[in-house]
Amino acid sequence: MNVSFANRRILALWFPKLPADRLKRSTRRSDTNAQDKLPLVVVARIENTLRISAVDGNAAGLGLIPGLTLADARARVPALNVVEADEIADVALLEAIADWCGRFTPFVALDPPFGIFLDISGCAHLFHGERAMLEDISTRLNAQGLNACSAIAGTAAAARALARFSKGTIVAAGEEQKVVSELPVTALHVDHAIVTALKRAGLKTIRDVASRARSELSARFGAAFVFILEQVLGQADSPISPRRPLPDYIVERTFSEPVATADIIESAILSLAGTLEGILEGQGKGARTLETVFFRTDGVVRSISIETAVPLKNAETVVRLFHERLDALADPLDPGFGFDLIRLSAARVETLDPEVKSFHANGQDVHQISALIDRLSARFGAGRILRFHTQDTYIPESEGIAVAAQRSIYEIPWEEVHETGEPPRRPVRMLARSEQIEVIAEVPEGPPARFIWRRAMHLVVRSEGPERIAMEWWRQNDVELTRDYFQVEDKDGRRFWLYRDGLYSRETDFPTWYMHGLFG
Repeated sequence: MNVSFANRRILALWFPKLPADRLKRSTRRSDTNAQDKLPLVVVARIENTLRISAVDGNAAGLGLIPGLTLADARARVPALNVVEADEIADVALLEAIADWCGRFTPFVALDPPFGIFLDISGCAHLFHGERAMLEDISTRLNAQGLNACSAIAGTAAAARALARFSKGTIVAAGEEQKVVSELPVTALHVDHAIVTALKRAGLKTIRDVASRARSELSARFGAAFVFILEQVLGQADSPISPRRPLPDYIVERTFSEPVATADIIESAILSLAGTLEGILEGQGKGARTLETVFFRTDGVVRSISIETAVPLKNAETVVRLFHERLDALADPLDPGFGFDLIRLSAARVETLDPEVKSFHANGQDVHQISALIDRLSARFGAGRILRFHTQDTYIPESEGIAVAAQRSIYEIPWEEVHETGEPPRRPVRMLARSEQIEVIAEVPEGPPARFIWRRAMHLVVRSEGPERIAMEWWRQNDVELTRDYFQVEDKDGRRFWLYRDGLYSRETDFPTWYMHGLFG
């Protein structure tokens, strides 16, 4: 029985010459030499043997194919341009292509090493149908110097098989089994050992394999193989996983003529922000994370993201934040020959809370504070605009942590946890790392009478303490000892925060003293 997945449509892209295309594109941008005109082969060391992993069109026309050893290739064609494989660069190019494919659908997934999946369910009509969409993608990729094979089917496995062995095919919903039956067993995209075993058993096509009982195939090759076979036949489905989280809302604008001037680009962002504002207003929501994506005509994709301290929907404020971000870019936004598509998306939204009116108890407007934080974060980076938070611990050096201010706008302010007129319980200046000091005390467990810190002697005239702080027992190890903290004042009026590390005669016979902070 053939099960139809009518609601799912997958477009598979395969780049059989991706490494060679990458090298050709780089030489096309630079001065060429005689070596670049030779047939190009990319080689990788496989099982201690140099084998061809990719070829260009010239090498393919001379009968050179991936998998052939370099020695055999040189025996057939002595004059070759041999380049070592660079998997990192290939992955980077594949990811760049996937970014560009985002102009057609946000559901984009990688199919390593040289494939990409696009879930085009419900969006093909925006590009005048599946056939027009397929041809448009192929034409644009070929113009970028990429040899692309493509196909559309109801499952990813079927689309992948057709892209590799019957490029340009579009399978109607529920017709996968009929179309893929004549493909070779290699199209199943399974381990080479399984393909070899199938051929030895006389099963050369997918039709031959599908004619065997599923129990027989499962016993011989495993249940995973049967599941792959059913996906290729359109009898089972495994949805693709988008390489990036899908934004909550997307608005975009396509230009019939590429735009490159700053005024037009900013006007387009303002228009998109206005459209997004209307959508968010209707939903009673605001954006916390916004991203603008610029698609260049040559396939280059640039994106700019901003975060906000509070949910935001005002179009003019959005544009102002993006303007701040653009001005702060170390690598300016280069339009090249122009952008033909600009997209604005709200990657994360939250429900607007009308009850939030103030940042501090004194009534200061939370929106003014958040607007300032947003502008500073857009210009200098969210990781540079920080606010201190208290931690649920008694260990002094762990009590406070600096976090991005945009993520802490609603936290309880210090004024609500610190009573007016109360003396500080912790020093104004805390040392990043406690410094060992020499201390003379009148009694072993008493406060210091004098101490030497940074080669200077300090005579103690007043002291307060001890404040005993035990280490967290669930994280305790042999090194962590109980601390006795003292606030002390020397004869010059300077106040320090010291502690004795270890309880005398119980944890150690020779406690060590440390300087941890300074008051004032």
